[in-house]
Amino acid sequence: MSQIMVFGGGSWGSTLAVHLARRGCPVRLWDRDPVQRERLLRRRGTRSQESQDRFGSLSSSIDATGKVVVELPDLVEVICEDDAPAAGGFAVVAVPSHGLRSLLARQPRGLAATWVIATKGLEEETCLTMSQVARECLGPDAAVVVLAGPSLAPEVLEQKPTAILAASADRAAAGRVQALFATERFRVYTSGDPLGVEIGTALKNVVAIASGIADGLGLGQNARGALLTRGLVEIMRLGVACGARAETFLGLAGVGDLVTTCTSPLSRNYTLGRALGEGERLEAALARIGMVVEGVRTTRAAVDLAKRVQVEMPIAAQVARILFGGVAPIDALEELMARPLRAEVDRDGAPEGSGR
Repeated sequence: MSQIMVFGGGSWGSTLAVHLARRGCPVRLWDRDPVQRERLLRRRGTRSQESQDRFGSLSSSIDATGKVVVELPDLVEVICEDDAPAAGGFAVVAVPSHGLRSLLARQPRGLAATWVIATKGLEEETCLTMSQVARECLGPDAAVVVLAGPSLAPEVLEQKPTAILAASADRAAAGRVQALFATERFRVYTSGDPLGVEIGTALKNVVAIASGIADGLGLGQNARGALLTRGLVEIMRLGVACGARAETFLGLAGVGDLVTTCTSPLSRNYTLGRALGEGERLEAALARIGMVVEGVRTTRAAVDLAKRVQVEMPIAAQVARILFGGVAPIDALEELMARPLRAEVDRDGAPEGSGR
């Protein structure tokens, strides 16, 4: 059996480790924070209070009473050393986006492992996707597969039906990851468009913040429907301009992940947006959530990337103004609604504002 190492002991990394252990796979789980590693070491067979230390809202989402076991199976070994994955094995990377480059830069180039990138987002400084960062650090011949799609960690822990993507230009590597993760309750499709998958799953977090803001303002279901639809247009517009396939955004990494993340209170990005819409300040909301909200950093990178490829992203731009410009959510909404009227699509069939 291939050796499996999971980098990142947060909610998603821990969930993937548990998922693989349930399949009978021994897993080595590492987190850079020694305090968090100690909490993970105490995770075995403990109940609600201990669960909430690391999993936060996961415990209450599984059981309203909080009396649910969220434990690391014996097949999950929590390691303290900053180790490299085994040759021929799998390395699952689920660290925050801003920590990905520093982690991978410490790994040996040319290692014959399959790298599973479960981190979502865009790198702020470069606007690169996570798999692009991985290739820069690991080398162009590294077997890199993106694991992404509509997959809220609490529901995966509960073994509720989930469908996700293993995306890579390397078909064999995508197939290996598909076989590793697939179960009767966790269906894995392959995709040959990792760029589209990553842009879709990163940018949906920006729209999820906007969706939460709209709900926090009490704007109603009509507004949500319009927001998700126009948000999808922005994601597709950016993705196609960067070289992704348009059809990718009509699948799990586009519509699927967008609907899930933009409507669920289990989503950190939606939760943050709702808090902002209800008048809470950004710093206070982030402190209360207590976990990384990837959409914040992704918003800044998305706006920068849109400028580079010369496409319009008015929703993302207004989210950036709310997050970083001190603009009140209601003022950003009014500016969005006051944009000049035009057709939904151009005469040649391209989405308006696509630069064509």
